[in-house]
Amino acid sequence: MRLKIAAAAFGAIMLCGGVARAEDPKAFRLTIDGVTVDIDPGEDIEVTLPGGKTSKVRLEHNDFATFSGGTFSFVHPGNYSVTKTDLGDGIAQYLMASALGTLVVVQKYDKMNPVSLNQLMLQEMTRETVQAGGHLAQQPTTRKLADGKDLTGLKATVKTRTDSADFEIVGFGTADQGLLFITRIGDQDNATEQPLIDKFWETLKVNL
Repeated sequence: MRLKIAAAAFGAIMLCGGVARAEDPKAFRLTIDGVTVDIDPGEDIEVTLPGGKTSKVRLEHNDFATFSGGTFSFVHPGNYSVTKTDLGDGIAQYLMASALGTLVVVQKYDKMNPVSLNQLMLQEMTRETVQAGGHLAQQPTTRKLADGKDLTGLKATVKTRTDSADFEIVGFGTADQGLLFITRIGDQDNATEQPLIDKFWETLKVNL
């Protein structure tokens, strides 16, 4: 049962990270005095308001935004989005991914404490690399949040001949619910991607 959960969750991670849109719709819909227009961030458009007045509007991302999943929240760069996937069996997954493959994943479990799934999740996420000859090294870890909560789990590095990737998988739960937090970053992307991971951990709040 647990292995199926971990495998399904990893499959959803890879699926969400690889979806491409067939069309190119605008990202936002803006309504002013009953007039609705579609607009992308950074785009300037003119809107004719009731009464004939024309106004120029522009939509921009804030530098940072807060995402809340009810029992958790964190701050992320404003130009990133968080997608939600229902994995069934009371499990919801929230994914933020960069173009370089850096991942921030939160899995919310409504029917079980997922802390013991750390090892299985790591195995699923590194299976193909290890089977291809990659070397996996791991160690237990504890991460203390700003609010004092301790998350337990593991850190790991999987290395191939040409590159490596670092994982951190930690969880927090009660008797019948909990949260699993997963990050992945490639060693070649640390200079540009590490601030994304750092911001997540620095601002993560758990409300269980």
